[in-house]
Amino acid sequence: MHNAKPLPSYLVQRYQGWKATTHAENSAWYRRLATEGQRPRAMVISCCDSRVHVTSIFGADQGEFFIHRNIANLVPPCEPDGNKHGTSAALEYAVTALKVSHLIVLGHSLCGGVQGCVDMCSGNAPELEEKTSFVGRWMDVLRPGYDRVKERNLAPEEEPRALEKEAILVSLSNLMTFPFVKSAVESGELTLHGLWTDIGEGDLEFYNAKTDDFEPV
Repeated sequence: MHNAKPLPSYLVQRYQGWKATTHAENSAWYRRLATEGQRPRAMVISCCDSRVHVTSIFGADQGEFFIHRNIANLVPPCEPDGNKHGTSAALEYAVTALKVSHLIVLGHSLCGGVQGCVDMCSGNAPELEEKTSFVGRWMDVLRPGYDRVKERNLAPEEEPRALEKEAILVSLSNLMTFPFVKSAVESGELTLHGLWTDIGEGDLEFYNAKTDDFEPV
């Protein structure tokens, strides 16, 4: 593989600083994690967006969260014969092998993936409609949510934020199409949670099923 290159110097320096400080000061903890394996209590499905830092939001340490990231924090429906298995595989491992107690879908403000879905579904991004567009075909998961948002007759500038939250609801709904998730939820072994965070303000909202709305945490 001739295309792989050494790390850029700034990442090397950051690693060396971490190894000499954080790791050195907590070496026993890291060795325990390595030898005893992981026992996370929660899985978090969040966006790939570099501004979304799940562990910082919750002040979590290594070993606390099993984290899966993808464009727009989406969960596809259960389709064993489909081709969107990355998220489904992570989900299966977390629920059946790690037996997490909580499964959190975390969306966020100003999501580029969600905006891409708005553009694609409104006809303003024909390149995403191409069969060769990986992003476009992934955002097909969110089309039902886009249709529901359009039915609300919102102002154009309000649609993206509404769809950001709809993406969370689509994912929560799709989670229940997986038999192992449905079984764990119905037995009380697993609880599902929908969260949305405002990157600029640092606010966090949760989906309240009783009111069918997002409310401040």
